[in-house]
Amino acid sequence: MTLGRIVAGLLERGHTVQLMRPRQFEEEDRPVEGALEQVLFRGMPVPSYPALRLGFPSRSKLVKLWRQKRPDIVHVVTEGPLGWSAVAAAHELQLPVSSSFHTNFQSYSRYYGIGLFSSLIEGYLRRLHNRTLATMVPTKAMLLDLQALAFDHVTLLSRGVETRQFSPRKRSKDLRERWGVGMDDLVIMHVGRLAKEKNISAVLAAFKVIEFRLPRAKLVIVGDGPERKKLEESCPFVILAGVQTGEALAAHYASGDVFLFPSLTETFGNVVPEALASGLAVVSYDRAAAHELITTDENGVLVPGSAALDFAEAALSLALDRQRQSTVRRNAAASVAHLNWDAIHNRFVDVLSDVIQRHSQQNAGAALVDSHVMVNQSNA
Repeated sequence: MTLGRIVAGLLERGHTVQLMRPRQFEEEDRPVEGALEQVLFRGMPVPSYPALRLGFPSRSKLVKLWRQKRPDIVHVVTEGPLGWSAVAAAHELQLPVSSSFHTNFQSYSRYYGIGLFSSLIEGYLRRLHNRTLATMVPTKAMLLDLQALAFDHVTLLSRGVETRQFSPRKRSKDLRERWGVGMDDLVIMHVGRLAKEKNISAVLAAFKVIEFRLPRAKLVIVGDGPERKKLEESCPFVILAGVQTGEALAAHYASGDVFLFPSLTETFGNVVPEALASGLAVVSYDRAAAHELITTDENGVLVPGSAALDFAEAALSLALDRQRQSTVRRNAAASVAHLNWDAIHNRFVDVLSDVIQRHSQQNAGAALVDSHVMVNQSNA
């Protein structure tokens, strides 16, 4: 979603974008659309995500493409084999290269039984990003974390929220009626990918505690992923709304009351500002986007630490206190009104421009050193 916003912002500003990515399942080649060209590569299904594909190493193909049509800069968004190939190809062609750190792969490892490899994954990520002249991260906390892990050239690029789309005004009486709730009944919301690393179990545990005190409360989960089938089988009380987009997504957000976000692995968490913009009372662990955007009891509730019991208690306390709920919901949308995407797009372009300039200066310096060595050898 972030990449889509960034690409759209670049195109709106008159830039030309060549998007290189793995071909997804049964996807056809895409024609060039104005200033956007999409180049699709072969790939393999991602473990636990058969609908998504991981790009194969493609250095030679990238070198050939970029020799024919040389870009001003290469920006790497994901750190898989295709991303590594892009960094290698850019270095071979002496192209400036930047990157983004979007996903805590080293933290994800413990959810998939490969926690012993977290240090190896961290080393791999550091080597890749340190071969670029800028690694963009979405929060100040992430910037400090990566700097402490010896990542170089880390710079801040926050995220925006589309406040014209996400708004309390999108609340839908019809949608709430379909969920079987009345005007005064409580709807607990969660939006996100249904995967192990998203800590969905904390949402379920918190809701069961709330439901015990408020039997008419409903839990609505928007999204899809590898854990959906398990949820369908083991949690019939959950309203699974599937993937929602556009105005339908905005209506789902705004038709809830309390938003639970228990992820412990996010680099940001775009759903947090979206929920705030929609006027929901957000309960989240004190990290990533929530840490930067929420002040407890002003526009949401932050939960210190990582204990599921603390999360459930915070959610229950807010669910039972309607006056407190009303206060944070009233303040929520206004608290993120300043997060417009225009500022993010302009900052992204500024970072790329700085990388291009520093790369040019480094190359000029290297050429000067080479020239000096040749002169000295000639004099000798």
